[in-house]
Amino acid sequence: MSRSGADLALLLLGGFRTLVDRATEELARRGFPDVRPVHDFAMRGIAAGADDATRLSQRLSVSRQAAAKTIAVLQERGYVTRETDPLDARRKRLQVTALGFEVLQQGEQIFDELRDGWERQIGAAELERLEELLAALVGVPAIRFDTPAWLARDLGESS
Repeated sequence: MSRSGADLALLLLGGFRTLVDRATEELARRGFPDVRPVHDFAMRGIAAGADDATRLSQRLSVSRQAAAKTIAVLQERGYVTRETDPLDARRKRLQVTALGFEVLQQGEQIFDELRDGWERQIGAAELERLEELLAALVGVPAIRFDTPAWLARDLGESS
């Protein structure tokens, strides 16, 4: 059966969505009901050095206001904190808390478990081949930190 290019795009998006939705549901079952996919991107960005709203907005390709809102939510939930910069007492730097790192670690573990489930479903060799083919098609890295902005962008914008 031959599929269209649109079918392929929808299958790929469906695979992504299935994994993310299941991971989010499992995180909730494990005691993190308030975590959303954008929180993962934000915490990873902060851990990688985007230690203020301006840098995080650039990293995620969102407005500074959107970054600030995400930061406020993450702070309120205890996943990130603002601490005084040891080199400049006037500056407050964002840092991922131990709880935030626990969420990230749990998420990674859950994705490994979901991958194991797909492996049981289609076989190790098939899944490995699928991963190789996808890597060849989409390149490395397969995903960028600005994915939240891309997913939420105005369809009237040009890319």
